[in-house]
Amino acid sequence: LCPCLIYGAYVFLPFDAPLLPAISARLVYTLRCAAFATFPIILGMIVSGISRLCSSALEPFGELQREVEIHRTYVSQSVHLFILYFFNMAVLATYLPQELLKLIPLLTGLFAISRLIYWLSYAIGRSFRAFGFSMTFLPLLAMLLWNLYSMFILEPENLLA
Repeated sequence: LCPCLIYGAYVFLPFDAPLLPAISARLVYTLRCAAFATFPIILGMIVSGISRLCSSALEPFGELQREVEIHRTYVSQSVHLFILYFFNMAVLATYLPQELLKLIPLLTGLFAISRLIYWLSYAIGRSFRAFGFSMTFLPLLAMLLWNLYSMFILEPENLLA
């Protein structure tokens, strides 16, 4: 489903990436796009704080209720995945040709939407969360494989340059 979503958005959304010939400009572009991917994480932190305040637990460091635990786990996992996602996107931006730089904001949007889907499905039931997680993890895995392929096969002479 992820490749279909990315391809459809790539073809049908009417925007192009700005002209970015330098690697530093590409990294700044990736950093600016990645700021939007933090929206679901910040939203999760807010909801987690509100749910902790509204919980009926008398001990603040005691046993957490299921509602509080869901949001805390979501935020923790999202932060870990965001770090991996961001570093892989930064490396990906250095290897993509100019005409494919449109993928950076599309992958960022996919990350944000898939984290929100994961959060919703995790709150509904633990057995449904695999769909949202796979929408986050499989593009991350594809980026990692492309980055490794680019580093070791396409440009091994520029690996540390």
